[in-house]
Amino acid sequence: MMTDWKTYIAPVYLSIQVAVISSIIVFILAVAAAKWMAHKRFVGQSVVETLFLLPLVLPPSVVGFLLLVMLGRRSWIGQAYEWFAGVPIVFTWIAAVIAAVVVAFPLAYRTIKSGFEEVDRELEDSTRSLGGSEWQVFRYITVPLASRALIAGFILGFARALGEFGATLMIAGNIPQRTQTIPTAIYIAVDGGNLSLAWLWAFTMVFLSFLMLLVANRYSK
Repeated sequence: MMTDWKTYIAPVYLSIQVAVISSIIVFILAVAAAKWMAHKRFVGQSVVETLFLLPLVLPPSVVGFLLLVMLGRRSWIGQAYEWFAGVPIVFTWIAAVIAAVVVAFPLAYRTIKSGFEEVDRELEDSTRSLGGSEWQVFRYITVPLASRALIAGFILGFARALGEFGATLMIAGNIPQRTQTIPTAIYIAVDGGNLSLAWLWAFTMVFLSFLMLLVANRYSK
């Protein structure tokens, strides 16, 4: 029974760990990108926007393959990381975080950008005219007015990272207690005929995802 409990809890713990770390990274990147894109106009903006949103429509296996090529042992990024850390970046929990960041970013970005676009620019301009710096405008005007979108974006990014499967399997693999997350664990359990354990993980995923979406829906209205 103890072995079964450890077998169950390891993917849950790793999934939450990966989701927490990746959602923080996604939130920072999404806020920076959304703030930059919300009110600026420049040549090639539509191309940049498309690149930001591309992982949202690409099959996760394609995203995972591209990440594997970019971060594998034959790439200069992978070689540089291995030289610095002493181990390859692929098939580690860090690779799982990277995969989650890439697939979760577009969802958080779209949500947060919509919030920034709804902020009254006259209020921001008034603060600037009174001597407020860009940081003060952002902190005291933009963030409070877009707070619902910011919270919803973070939660949606967390939920998407928690449920990531295809890209994670490609770049991080499915190593028990090292890179095995709940989605990959469910896949292996079903493939091996262990439906009771698959159901347990599935109920855990549904419960966590339901809570995240419930809170996100509350703050998106």
